[in-house]
Amino acid sequence: MEQSIRARTEALERQTLSPRACLSERSKGRAAAVEPCPMRTCFQRDVDRVVHCKSFRRLKHKTQVFLQPEGDHYRTRMTHTLEVSRIARTMARGLALNEDLTEAAALAHDLGHTPFGHAGERALSRMVEGGFRHYEQSLRVVDRLENDGAGLNLCHEVRSGILCHTAGPMADTLEGQLVRFADKIAYINHDIDDAMRGGIIFPTDIPAHISQTLGYTHGERIETLAMDIVRESAQGEEIRQSPAVGRAMAELKAFMFESVYFNPAAKGEEGKAEDMICLLYEYYDKHTDKLPPEYQDILLREGKERAVLDYIAGMTDTYAVGQFSSLFIPRGWVVK
Repeated sequence: MEQSIRARTEALERQTLSPRACLSERSKGRAAAVEPCPMRTCFQRDVDRVVHCKSFRRLKHKTQVFLQPEGDHYRTRMTHTLEVSRIARTMARGLALNEDLTEAAALAHDLGHTPFGHAGERALSRMVEGGFRHYEQSLRVVDRLENDGAGLNLCHEVRSGILCHTAGPMADTLEGQLVRFADKIAYINHDIDDAMRGGIIFPTDIPAHISQTLGYTHGERIETLAMDIVRESAQGEEIRQSPAVGRAMAELKAFMFESVYFNPAAKGEEGKAEDMICLLYEYYDKHTDKLPPEYQDILLREGKERAVLDYIAGMTDTYAVGQFSSLFIPRGWVVK
């Protein structure tokens, strides 16, 4: 029988990838077994499942840093995700790791992010005991919410990369660990770019010793950070940075928190966004009959708090504003 395209790809992985790579044919599999695809490896299949899902499409209307900015070139959660994916794949290629696994986890890592970015996450954390964490919600999206409640049934290794991309223990695979670093590299650097575009900071504001280590431009910084990880992680069982570059990146992150993330000029509207999310939560907590039909099943099976959280976390910025306007803003009288 003619060898399938997938089988040829799996053979190519065995021949070309590092012994430390996670081979597609050695995946721990899915919660529900499926017939192998004749063309795609299991990780390639997961990439497609993520890209074609509704939650992925909604990322284009969710805030990255600046709330609903006026301008075509500011990042959204969608463009952030694509930048993370490219940086992660580049590093995976440099280390001869599995690019498809890396891409699948990167593309899915923020599917559970709230409207209005971390402002929405903070708001929902105030409303529920134990808080709300977007990386846990991302895993819930792919496990439970997508595909009309059936979930995407992704591979174990992809799910690990999603869950571990922000905090806590590192992912089970080196590919998943790369996603955590790629996420930080992407957001710090594109947030600098957006902040400069918005006149919040200027190139000379970045401390000179940081620029001397990481580079003076967007491209130089990303290349330095990515190359450092590839060099430092060429051996061993973890992804890491060199001490000097790691310190410079930490200092750059601290600079961004002081100059941008906590800057009233850039983030002054976030308090309103948080209040809006809290009011929406309170409304649907009291009026669960107003939840859409797909959340009524969650309400019955998992309770009111879970259903309301899932509904609001899945909203885009524009949808949340529309719902708030419909529920809380009086309409003008229309003569019929």
